[in-house]
Amino acid sequence: MLLLFRTLRVIVFGLLGRRRDVFAESRLRLRVWPNDCDLNFHLNDGRYVSLGGLGRVDLITRSGLLRQAYRRGWFPVVGTVLIRYRKSLQPLERFTLRSRILTWDAKWFYIEHLFERRDGSIAARLLVRAVLRSKSAPIPSAEALAAIGQTDAVAPPMPEEIAKWNEVEV
Repeated sequence: MLLLFRTLRVIVFGLLGRRRDVFAESRLRLRVWPNDCDLNFHLNDGRYVSLGGLGRVDLITRSGLLRQAYRRGWFPVVGTVLIRYRKSLQPLERFTLRSRILTWDAKWFYIEHLFERRDGSIAARLLVRAVLRSKSAPIPSAEALAAIGQTDAVAPPMPEEIAKWNEVEV
């Protein structure tokens, strides 16, 4: 339930805040709450993926894409997640979730989420392949970007790790 309140908070602050470029990094300051923890008393592995969703919500809300998607009947969908855990996040520990779009292709957006501890070290890195969909089909990335005025946006070069990731995906 707490994640629902966090999501609503991100949406409200995103809608009330200043509009930001969709390619700008999102930074959310968060805390590990006791209900985020597992039996080892650190942030649950699945909760990293859920919290990454907050970063994506912040990106699309602050860029204006959430409003445009809502008007058009589009909704965001995650296709694949790849995560690397490096250090534990402990109960009540504060951290910053840094999210950014790395690149995109005709269909997918590739988003990076870094869980940064207060000392600057990275607790986990989450890579996500996501798409906007209508009820009938995926929305081409160019169309989604055009909805927020990014008609001339050029995708950064595909990082090698994502290109390799795409090779093994079925």
